[in-house]
Amino acid sequence: MPDIVRTRVIVGGVVQGVYFRSATRDMAAGLGLDGWVRNLPDGRVEAVFEGEQATVDAAVVWVRHGPPRAAVESVERFDEPPGGLLGFRIMY
Repeated sequence: MPDIVRTRVIVGGVVQGVYFRSATRDMAAGLGLDGWVRNLPDGRVEAVFEGEQATVDAAVVWVRHGPPRAAVESVERFDEPPGGLLGFRIMY
């Protein structure tokens, strides 16, 4: 069984109101990742990805650009212990 890793990212820039959460959910589900994504009150987006290292890394590369209408200015990455998440969802 492959090792599962967890990474949390906080993405800044024009990332709310541009379908960032929906696009992140679709991308992560397409990669088979577990986790969640949510808007933060300060205008940033936070996401957690759990899965194999290469797949999680691919998700982090994707959030550095986001969907077409986004303008990502910063990405903070935090590696954390896996939490056993199942599925990928948008949190409200």
